[in-house]
Amino acid sequence: MKKGNPFGTHRVIEPKGILPQPADKIDNTMEIYDNEVLIDVITLNIDSASFTEIVRRVCDGKKPVDIDGDEAEMAKVKAKMLEIVENAGKHKNPWTGSGGMLIGTVKEVGPAYVGDLKVGDKIATLVSLSLTPLVIEEIHEMRPAIDQVDITGQAILFQSGIYAKLPDDMPEGLALSALDVAGAPAQAAKLTRPGDTVLVIGGGGKSGLLCLYEAKKMAGVTGKVICAAGSQKSEDRARKLDLADEYFHMDATDAVGMYEKIMELTDGQLCDVVINCVSIENTEMGSILTCKDDGVVYFFSMATSFTKAALGAEGVGKDVNMMIGNGYTKGHAEITLQVLREHQGLRDLFAEMYA
Repeated sequence: MKKGNPFGTHRVIEPKGILPQPADKIDNTMEIYDNEVLIDVITLNIDSASFTEIVRRVCDGKKPVDIDGDEAEMAKVKAKMLEIVENAGKHKNPWTGSGGMLIGTVKEVGPAYVGDLKVGDKIATLVSLSLTPLVIEEIHEMRPAIDQVDITGQAILFQSGIYAKLPDDMPEGLALSALDVAGAPAQAAKLTRPGDTVLVIGGGGKSGLLCLYEAKKMAGVTGKVICAAGSQKSEDRARKLDLADEYFHMDATDAVGMYEKIMELTDGQLCDVVINCVSIENTEMGSILTCKDDGVVYFFSMATSFTKAALGAEGVGKDVNMMIGNGYTKGHAEITLQVLREHQGLRDLFAEMYA
C-alpha cells in the first residue's frame, strides 16, 4: 500500500507542490493510501454560498428556493455538480472556491491512519469538499432549499482531516445541518465578551441563528445582541426564538443604510463584534461600517471578497480587526451540537427546516 502525506499532497495532480484545497485537480481514485480513510457517502451538504452561485449560474439567476421541485432546473444543477467533480476530482465551486461537507459511513481505514475511526462508523467530515477527493456515482435526491444532495459515491479523508461522529440523540439530517456551519457559533462564543454589543448580519439564517444564541449567552445581561435579517420572514424567525435584543431586516449590501440603523440602535456607539453570515456578495462594507474602531469583524460568509474588505476599510478609514471565516475552531462540533440540545426552539426549527 502506498504511503500518503498527512495533508493529502500526494493526491494533487495540478499544479504540483500545493495543498489539495487550492489545487485545480486532485486524484480521486478510491484506492486508499496507508494513512487515509475511505467513506461511503450518504449526503453532501454544499455550502450555502456555493450552492447559491451554482444555481444562479446555471438557472438564469434563480435562487435555490426557486428551483425546489422543478425537475428540469434541478437537472441542470446535478449536471454541473457532476461536471465539477469530473474536472477537479472534488466538489470545488469554480466561482466561489468553496465546497461544503458530507456525511457517510467509514468503509476502510488505512493501516497507518492514526485516530479512533473504525469500519462502520457514521461520520460528518468537518473539512471542505473543496479539498476532499470525491466520486459521485449517482445523485438520488436534491433539496435545494437546504443545500443538501443525497448521492451514491465515495470520498477520502486525509490524516489531517477533522470529523465528528454523528450523535445518537438526534437525526442525521439535523446533525448535518448544524455541523455544516459549526465554525460560526463556536467563533461567536470565542469572540464575544460580557457587555459586548454584537451584530449578526444574516441573523435569520442557519449559521446566523446559532451565532445569535452563542453571542447572547456570552454577552450576558450587560451586552446587546442585534439581529440583522435579510427579510421580514427571517427576522420573525429569529424574533420568535427570542435570540437577540434588537431585530430588523435590510438589504445587507446597503452599507450606508446598515450604518445608519446601527448608529440608531447603539446610540452612536456601533458594535464591538460584527459577524457576517450572509451568502451574497457585496456585504463587506455594511459589516465594516457598523463596527467600532478596534472592534472585530468576522466574515463567516464564503461570498466575502477579502480584497473588497481590505481596500474598503482603508477607503473609509476604519481600523477594525477582520477575521477570515475559518470553518474550524477547537471544540466547534461539540459547541454547535450542544446549542441544539440547550435550545429546544432552535432544535425544533432546524428539524423542521433542515432535517
